[in-house]
Amino acid sequence: MMDNLRAASNHVVLKIILGLIILSFVLTGVGSYLVGGNGDYAASVNGQEISRAQLERAYANERSRQQQMLGDQFSQLASNEGYMKQVRQQALSQLVDELLLDQYAKTITLGISDEQVKQAIFNQPAFQTDSKFDNAKYISIINNMGFSADQYAEALRKQLTTQQLVTAVTGTDFMLNGETDALTALVSQERVVRQAVIQVDALADKQQVSDDEINHYYQQNKNSFMSTEQFRVSYIKLDAVSMQKAASETEIQSWYDQHKADYTQPQRNRYSIIQSKTEADAQAVQDELKKGADFPTLAKEKSIDPISSRKGGDMGWLEPETTPDELKNANLTSKGQLSGVVKSSVGFLNIRLDDIQPEQIKPLAEVHDVIADKVKQENAIDAYYRLQQKVSEAASNDNESLVSAEQAAGVKVVETDWFGQDNVPEVLNFKPVEQAIFNGGLIGENGAPGSNSDIITVDGDRAFVLRISDHKPEAEKPLDEVRTQIANIIKHNKAKQQAKTDADYILTALKAGKDDALKGAGLSFGEATTLSRNGQDAMTQDVFTLPQPQGGRPSYGTSEDRQGNVVLLALDQVKTGTMPEPQKKAMIQGITQNNAQIVFEALLSTLRKEAKIKYGTGAQLQ
Repeated sequence: MMDNLRAASNHVVLKIILGLIILSFVLTGVGSYLVGGNGDYAASVNGQEISRAQLERAYANERSRQQQMLGDQFSQLASNEGYMKQVRQQALSQLVDELLLDQYAKTITLGISDEQVKQAIFNQPAFQTDSKFDNAKYISIINNMGFSADQYAEALRKQLTTQQLVTAVTGTDFMLNGETDALTALVSQERVVRQAVIQVDALADKQQVSDDEINHYYQQNKNSFMSTEQFRVSYIKLDAVSMQKAASETEIQSWYDQHKADYTQPQRNRYSIIQSKTEADAQAVQDELKKGADFPTLAKEKSIDPISSRKGGDMGWLEPETTPDELKNANLTSKGQLSGVVKSSVGFLNIRLDDIQPEQIKPLAEVHDVIADKVKQENAIDAYYRLQQKVSEAASNDNESLVSAEQAAGVKVVETDWFGQDNVPEVLNFKPVEQAIFNGGLIGENGAPGSNSDIITVDGDRAFVLRISDHKPEAEKPLDEVRTQIANIIKHNKAKQQAKTDADYILTALKAGKDDALKGAGLSFGEATTLSRNGQDAMTQDVFTLPQPQGGRPSYGTSEDRQGNVVLLALDQVKTGTMPEPQKKAMIQGITQNNAQIVFEALLSTLRKEAKIKYGTGAQLQ
């Protein structure tokens, strides 16, 4: 079977597939299997080296992944040498783990058949158009690839073997029926409970607070009574959209003339091939074709290329940049023309030019409206950036106000009301604008006037110039301003403590069988409600920590509701709930997957401990 796979790797279309797959694996780190260890190495694992080149590729991939995920934040992280060392170490650790798993798979004789490798190659979505192989796509890629099919087949085999190992390890965890039933009963359990609520707000109204208590609380918690920093901002807003004007016909024609290539489809040719292993075989095919043999029929019978032969040799439409050199060098110029025997890197070819589609240029009338929009937008952007420059210079030259910038912009200055960081006006609610306002750079020292900002661009098509017209720094609020607020806080704290004390007294009496204690406090239990474990509030969690009722009497406890009131609980009944079968299966699957992950991590940990791992100079941050 491997002989067949190796033979197939020499076919011109199959090489396209191999090239595309191997490219994807190189980009995602699997290509590290293909890179030999020349020069200093990054690590040696049980005598098998990981080269510096492998590490550099994995490191670059991880940097790229994080940059896409974190965006602008990654630029700050990338300047931190310690962080980047950590990223590099993670990349190396991943390579070590992959190699350990590959080595372990070999020791337990896990294997991937030739047919599995072959199917993995043919099933790659990257090589398909509308779920079918696309010959032109294969050829376009193989023409720019320099990898051998044998190397890729071996790399893919290792990748599939590692996946098989992971599946084998993580697929072994399971739960017994008894365990499943017990866990299901516990998770689906329901509890019937009654509640008696001690209203904290009602108790707070009865509390007394002295001036000394208020003064003491204020002194201990001054930082809790701060007036936030406040701003009033004057600004000029520039908007590229508002500067759009209809394009003239002269501008449209000029743009079309300058960008005609964008509306031109180059000449396309459609070829068919018959691939032969030897020159003699190819010449025999040539002779039959000259005698009038049907090309598609002969391709299906004789061609050793497994993909094009199924389509009678048809390679599909090819543009100049996607046409392999073998087809170009055949110098076929007319429809139906046959080549002689052509030697290629994959054997010998007979080529036929099936059809020619001449260069096609869309007329201006067909693309007129699209170009008109483009010209309108480009003109607006050009005018927008010219105005930006003009306004920026005016704001910089007259830094004492926005008067000059206003004249340059032809747009009125707008002033906001007072606002802080938690209520920025919507028109200024852009991160770059907020940073300019709140970073302190536009505020003068010791109450002196500040300066104008630079041009601040947001969303690419809007810009601001702004100035802080007034500013109130953060400050402690005076006691008289917060006296009532503090008094209410102290009253609430006292009421909360009294409610807890009362609840503890009543709870002790209830547990002793003195049921009239509740009535004596002016309280009563409400209607019974049934709670399930799905509830995430604190009171539900407390209900499920209570012991089960005994001897026909409730089990008692305390909790708090979401309003902060103290709640007495009477647990009357514990019921076995039910769980729908799909939910039950999902729960068991989640548990087994979690257990399997633990097993897999334990395997990796053991492999690391038992391995002889040595790090070379290539592991250092460059």
